[in-house]
Amino acid sequence: MTRVLAVSAVFPPHRHTQAEIAEELARRLPTGTDPGLLRRVHSSVGVEARHLALPLDRYGRLGGFGQCNDTYLEVARDLGARAVRTALDEAGVAPEEVDVVVSTSVTGIATPSLDARLASAAGLRPDVRRVPLFGLGCAGGAAGTARLHDQLAGRPGDVGLLLSVELCSLTLQSADTSMANLVSGALFGDGAAALVAVGAGHPRYGEGPGRRPSGGGPGPVVVDCRSRLYPGTEHLLGWDVGEWGLRPVLGSELPEVVRLHVGEEVASFLAGHDLKPQDVTAWVCHPGGPKVLDALGDVLGLPDDALSQSRRSLARAGNLSSASVLHVLRDTLGDGPPEPGSPGLMLAFGPGFSSELVLLRW
Repeated sequence: MTRVLAVSAVFPPHRHTQAEIAEELARRLPTGTDPGLLRRVHSSVGVEARHLALPLDRYGRLGGFGQCNDTYLEVARDLGARAVRTALDEAGVAPEEVDVVVSTSVTGIATPSLDARLASAAGLRPDVRRVPLFGLGCAGGAAGTARLHDQLAGRPGDVGLLLSVELCSLTLQSADTSMANLVSGALFGDGAAALVAVGAGHPRYGEGPGRRPSGGGPGPVVVDCRSRLYPGTEHLLGWDVGEWGLRPVLGSELPEVVRLHVGEEVASFLAGHDLKPQDVTAWVCHPGGPKVLDALGDVLGLPDDALSQSRRSLARAGNLSSASVLHVLRDTLGDGPPEPGSPGLMLAFGPGFSSELVLLRW
């Protein structure tokens, strides 16, 4: 098993209310487009404010995909380094102690990958093992946790680091008035997160988070993981890639797919550990949007407050793609974790259509 020692959650400094962002995007709509639909979408997604990679007035001056991606590389490197330093400091782990780093991002193209670009500045060893992930989208935070667990299961004496950086605002297509783009422009924000963990053979395995500045208790153990693809749903979520850059693919059927498949998937996964959904005391769920959270709560029969951390994260910062579920985990630790021995479930969805489940125990 794997012990989580610390989780960091960081944002770029530019924060704007949802109303401010809606008005800026309305000014950039193509001539003759009615801004009323854009404003209604922005008011319906449960987001109150978001952090952005750039000041709001800079977005209208960005050029094509090349300039957007150059901006992604610059901002993501600095934001990711801050997330790594914060997590390591809170865990009480020196950078040179890290043996493996898993990184995930889907909002820009980086070769060398982000972990390589920030390794020296963050103090990581030149021989650190790197596992960069791309294409997992919003599932990347949970999938990255699972893949880090896999790495540490094979090398139980090691220290592992997971990094997620997402700058969703740099992918916005201002001339695209499709519903998918309008919803994306209303829902997604920017942020980063990092998680530090150790394998079961490490001396720190028996401890909780290092200094716990947020007042949280012991970090959870990763017990088991499951990845699942749902055939025939590939068209529902992802990027349409072209000279314009990364255009969102966001199917309106996603909540129904969650209702159709995910409830059974979660129940089956938990049953393998003699658990039922009502036994889970901490739901660490990716805040994909209000309709997805509603569908998940309904199909699992959850009480109203079970997904409150996810809804608060969505309202405070929007959907941060792969980083969101790690922000929710950080909030769960900081607000006072569950009783020792109680189970938790990390859950996220991504392109494929896919789900990633991570069983936790405090």
